[in-house]
Amino acid sequence: MSFNFDNDDEEIMNEINMTPLVDVMLVLLIIFIITVPVINQSIQVDLPAAESELAEAKPDTIVLSVDSDGGYFWAEQAITKEQLITRLAEQAAKTPQPILHIRGDKTTEYQNVVFLMEQVQQAGISSMGFITEAKK
Repeated sequence: MSFNFDNDDEEIMNEINMTPLVDVMLVLLIIFIITVPVINQSIQVDLPAAESELAEAKPDTIVLSVDSDGGYFWAEQAITKEQLITRLAEQAAKTPQPILHIRGDKTTEYQNVVFLMEQVQQAGISSMGFITEAKK
């Protein structure tokens, strides 16, 4: 009998041992399978039925416009600055407050639109947006 004592044992193993990774994944899978039904359990309650209507008042939408000459319009009706201030105060007192959409002509002076925004803010109206056109 002859024994071959080569130095093959000293070679480096180039493969990753996947067995520990598979074991850990199986343990995690089992833990999730057991815990998910426990988390989703809740007390079963038979709720009574009732008929009711949703009392949801939708706010009005008001369009304020500023033309190229600095004129103000309330829903396409010309108004003065004083009328604008009075109407904004009236609208601010409503519940729910209206939603204001501002249409400013691109050639109007910046101060005209700023005046309108300032009056809306001072009246206490919290919802204001701008109407623009899509680029062509």
